[in-house]
Amino acid sequence: MQNYRHRTITRALRLALFAAPLVLAGCLSPVALDHATIAYNQAAADVMSTQLLQNIARARQNDPFHFSGISNIAATFNFQMNAGATPALTGEAGSTILPLFGIAASENPTISIIPMEGEEFTKRLLTPLQEYKMTLLLRQNIDVDLLLRLVAQDFRTQENGQEAVYQNRPSAGESYAKFRRVALHLSSIQDRNQLHAEPLIFKRSWTMPVSEFTAEGFQALEKEYSITLDPVKHVYHLSRPVTGGIIITNYNPTLLTDEERMKLNEENEVYTANDLLIDIRPGYPGGEYPLHGTFRLRSFSNILSFIGQTMADEPEYPVEKDPRTPNVAENPVSTLQVVESDSTFFNAGGGIEYKGRYYSIHPDQGYPWNKRAFQLLVQIFQMTTAEVSRVGIPSITIAK
Repeated sequence: MQNYRHRTITRALRLALFAAPLVLAGCLSPVALDHATIAYNQAAADVMSTQLLQNIARARQNDPFHFSGISNIAATFNFQMNAGATPALTGEAGSTILPLFGIAASENPTISIIPMEGEEFTKRLLTPLQEYKMTLLLRQNIDVDLLLRLVAQDFRTQENGQEAVYQNRPSAGESYAKFRRVALHLSSIQDRNQLHAEPLIFKRSWTMPVSEFTAEGFQALEKEYSITLDPVKHVYHLSRPVTGGIIITNYNPTLLTDEERMKLNEENEVYTANDLLIDIRPGYPGGEYPLHGTFRLRSFSNILSFIGQTMADEPEYPVEKDPRTPNVAENPVSTLQVVESDSTFFNAGGGIEYKGRYYSIHPDQGYPWNKRAFQLLVQIFQMTTAEVSRVGIPSITIAK
């Protein structure tokens, strides 16, 4: 009986020695993987923020920009386990043995870092933003005045039959003040939840003689067009909805007639892809200050240059709203306030060093304007990675 019990205990210990490391490894593997994934994500986000801040410092010192991207992260996890047994210190009282086991984990990451250059540099940094990307940003409930102050180069309109340009640069004097007032007025409309950013959708029609149709051609056209027959004139009337460019308004464009929407779209097609059409009409919220014109959008390198130059060379200054504009919630002096100092003290709790100077985002008091401005800068940089499809962009109303 005693030998039987000894064999049973031995088999149980062997099973425990085999199973315990497996259980521990199974618990440790997902924990280590989760930790590594979160750590890599945090590291990649920190690298992007640091690079953006460093390139603002480069712009401040009139140095060329430089970006590097993490193209791939491959991490190999190695889990090792061992097991053994040793006699217990029981003297001559018995033959009990104690299990010994251990487990170790190691990580071997491979990270590919590629500098941004050539065609990628041109496409991501030097190509101006396109108007449909502005619509995607406005979907995020971003303050329209913050967005325009950051990404718009100027506002172009007609005054007394001539083109007037309001430049978004402090050295432009009154031209800069007019730009700020236009952005503030749009912000006041957004505060009332009455600012629309929508594609112009209208019907385009054609007329074709019945004699020009074949049975096969009719079936092919029927899939894409609405077709009606005019038996008196022996013609077919063809029509289909067309999605045009994006327009920012203080009214819902669907309230307009097809002819009015088509006319606005024809005007929109005259402009380039980095022009954003604005149409603020009387009779709707914000109509006390009518506006009609286009914002010309910057490239990402121009955005960084603007922020860097406003730190010292062209500092921004307070601009009051237009008398026709209702009160607005926020109207800070700086679009994005970056602190430059000769010490390692960072007001925001972090920053970078460049050529013996230290840079950090100025801390906010109350409304997180600077924090949101830098967050928006990161989003814009990410949007320059690839083209975004315009297909299926629905109508939206922008609200804060």
